Amino acid sequence: MPEATTATPPSAPRDTVQAPPDAAPASDAHDVIRVRGARENNLKDISVEIPKRRLTVLTGVSGSGKSSLVFGTIAAESQRLINETYSTFVQGFMPTLARPDVDHLEGLTTAIIVDQERMGANIRSTVGTATDVNAMLRILFSRLGQPHLGSAKAFSFNVASISGAGAVTLDKGGEKVKERREFSITGGMCPRCEGTGNVTDFDLTALYDDSKSLREGALTIPGYSMDGWYGRIFMGSGFLDADKPIRDYTKKELSNLLHKEATRIKVEGINVTYEGLIPRIQKSFLSKDREAMQPHIRAFVDRAITFTTCPECDGTRLNEGARSSKIKGLSIADVCQMQISDLAGWIRDLDEPSVAPLLEGLRDTLDSFVEIGLGYLSLDRPSGTLSGGEAQRTKMIRHLGSALTDITYVFDEPSIGLHPHDIQRMNTLLLQLRDKGNTVLVVEHKPETIVIADHAIDLGPGAGTDGGQVVFEGTVEGLRASNTLTGQHLDDRARLKDSVRTATGALEIRGADTHNLQDVDVDVPTGVLVAVTGVAGSGKSSLIHGSLARQDGVVVIDQTAIKGSRRSNPATYTGLLEPIRKAFAKANGVKPALFSPNSEGACPTCKGAGVVYMDLAMMAGVASTCDECDGKRFQASVLDYTLGGRNISEVLSMSVGEAEDFFAEGEARIPAAHKILTRLEDVGLGYITLGQPLTTLSGGERQRLKLAAQMGDKGEVYILDEPTTGLHLADVENLLALLDRLVDSGKSVIVIEHHQAVMAHADWLIDLGPGAGHDGGRVVFEGTPADLVADASTLTGQHLRDYVA
Repeated sequence: MPEATTATPPSAPRDTVQAPPDAAPASDAHDVIRVRGARENNLKDISVEIPKRRLTVLTGVSGSGKSSLVFGTIAAESQRLINETYSTFVQGFMPTLARPDVDHLEGLTTAIIVDQERMGANIRSTVGTATDVNAMLRILFSRLGQPHLGSAKAFSFNVASISGAGAVTLDKGGEKVKERREFSITGGMCPRCEGTGNVTDFDLTALYDDSKSLREGALTIPGYSMDGWYGRIFMGSGFLDADKPIRDYTKKELSNLLHKEATRIKVEGINVTYEGLIPRIQKSFLSKDREAMQPHIRAFVDRAITFTTCPECDGTRLNEGARSSKIKGLSIADVCQMQISDLAGWIRDLDEPSVAPLLEGLRDTLDSFVEIGLGYLSLDRPSGTLSGGEAQRTKMIRHLGSALTDITYVFDEPSIGLHPHDIQRMNTLLLQLRDKGNTVLVVEHKPETIVIADHAIDLGPGAGTDGGQVVFEGTVEGLRASNTLTGQHLDDRARLKDSVRTATGALEIRGADTHNLQDVDVDVPTGVLVAVTGVAGSGKSSLIHGSLARQDGVVVIDQTAIKGSRRSNPATYTGLLEPIRKAFAKANGVKPALFSPNSEGACPTCKGAGVVYMDLAMMAGVASTCDECDGKRFQASVLDYTLGGRNISEVLSMSVGEAEDFFAEGEARIPAAHKILTRLEDVGLGYITLGQPLTTLSGGERQRLKLAAQMGDKGEVYILDEPTTGLHLADVENLLALLDRLVDSGKSVIVIEHHQAVMAHADWLIDLGPGAGHDGGRVVFEGTPADLVADASTLTGQHLRDYVA
């Protein structure tokens, strides 16, 4: 029997509507990311449409809201929505992400953030471990290395060799049976340095003053006050005489003070752990990479502890066994010390079908290093020593070979730390990601990267409260023709100075051989503005930081991040709050502690935070303005005290520019505060408020805040490491004026820089190269910018000539 069919009468309604044949599919309507009513940080209820599968660049002065739009709104909501796809059980183990302050977001795709955050500063973290190349090499040596040692653990400097034996109790046939068992693990860790590559030697005179007793404050270690818990533990332990000078200690007492292992004791009725000074310092201070330490901790470590290369493993971190197993005459330690571009060639020459997939993975990853301009690194380079730009490019490596498409990649100034010669290579990589069908969002200031964009969004018109608006949206040509600050300065080109300053002397560097430097001798002129240039990896930082940074009278302002909680703000970070609190206290006859939101004056309800946080477990937490203080952070009684007609909350709500005028004259005149505010204004931060949490500042704002804070240091020589990082084209002129003021005041300023405007403005240039890694490390030019342009034999000279032309 034929199957019955039911015909639909022509007039009957249908479930679906057939689109005309020439109409675009409905899915094509989602070819943009729509943002409606974004108010994160300083954004002023903005709405934009960002085309998908295109390269969009976001421009504007530092603090105009670029990062708030891209990172704080689009990427943050994308990540939050992805987290919500997991079960609530799994979400309980994940960080909670608050929903950004925006009315509506549409067309989001999975966002991958490639930012400038420094890579983990764990002392055991290296370029090889951070990128998984070491893991692949360990497997390779465990399969092909001769003599054969065992599993991949035998080549890991994080795994110690251990063995043991003893009786174990098993259930067999319903009865408990004791059997003897033995176990052993073959690891690759050097037993002397425990896999760190360095051994430490303590200068005891930096730990304590042996002429004093503990009660008199003999310990000179940061945080080891006799009034705090450490002091009470040492004095109440019974292992030491707290009233006897340390020089009179017996051998046992001195051993107890310095080396005693962790021991549980009772002090003042509380169970605590007593531990000697040296093991305690090793656990609390030395477990971190030096670069990640707070400045005062780093100063103590530099003073008290000498790091020397481990004599047993020669800094390779590996024990003798791991170093003895070789492939084609090279051990895993040898290949990790090779420059990555050389290592890529060595791997390419290996032909072993049994590990072919492994070799292919290694080749692809190492070639990506070379392609992205990091071929000069070595795998044993500690990851904490990478610059922000190097860290960002290292993170890019894992995405280059990805088969995923329709991803939104978000980059934060990828040109940072790149010589003009290398920016073209970075641009090519960004375009490759776009051409694979991805949306690429780039926050950028450099014209060389802005010009490759398909779409441009300019935020402004100013920074902070004067920004947060979209002032232009369209093509790069349209941006260039617009009257916005970015459009006006997009084609700016610095010109060479008509005359340069004359040096007052010279700092001699002789036989510098740090990292890739090749026994460099150079004289750095003093009393002038010196720019140290060269491609990334040519040895600029090694020359200056390795030879000059630790000398007396030298102030170093580097790229290490400012770490601050939501309680930290420009007033606390720069030391500005201290004279203001004292002035308030003096004017009102009360204690200075009342005028700190982190001390006695804090609102009891929100503990001085200004907001009350509600933790909702795996759901996003909620922050609401404190009802008690209305977000002012202080007790009501504290706000009755005024200085110059303003209370402390009103002062912290002032912008730097307002506060500079306020503290300049009249009843509120505070010279110490005015001096700090003038420096903040000089570095272009006149728009930020004194009480603004550091967590809301952009990367460029944080670096300039650091510059302002350290400009007050007593020093004759200032070393600045890429101070143009995060600076808009219009702000570079202000920076150059600031550097001129420093030099004209009698200081010597040395700038490590890639920006051609800074090179052109310098009095003297020291160019390193000619290439990176072992192809660099030599001084290829010394002289004035005009001489370099006329010579044009180096890469820097060629790009500077094109720039000023």
